[in-house]
Amino acid sequence: MGKREVTVVESGAGRFGQFITAGHHVLGADEPEPLGGCDTGPDPYELLLSGLGACTAMTLRMYAERKHMALTKVSVHLRHVARAAEGNASNDAFERIITLEGDLSDADRQRLLDVADRCPVSQTLQRGSRIASSLAPLSAGAAT
Repeated sequence: MGKREVTVVESGAGRFGQFITAGHHVLGADEPEPLGGCDTGPDPYELLLSGLGACTAMTLRMYAERKHMALTKVSVHLRHVARAAEGNASNDAFERIITLEGDLSDADRQRLLDVADRCPVSQTLQRGSRIASSLAPLSAGAAT
């Protein structure tokens, strides 16, 4: 599954409300009120963090099951630090705190921590990505 697609369309809820369609799922996004939004959904960075957290937990679950580890629950707390906002030109930072529950040895816990960095979203963020933007053709009746 190397290609995924989503569509984002303004929802009409305030200045920044968005509908996100991913397959048969529909999500919302917005900016918080202090930034002029109506706070009707997560902001874009919260959605990015959500993808990283979900991918991390799913990857750990798959690995633990394959290795027959007694992992009963995974939770992931994430934080994004925008370095540019701090006047730092280096990459942004993501902090990820993983809670592992179950009868796990110290070696199991360390191995799962190492595996967390191999989740596909984590790898994408670590290596960076190229973003290609283009304009869709004007539809009939669209203002020029």
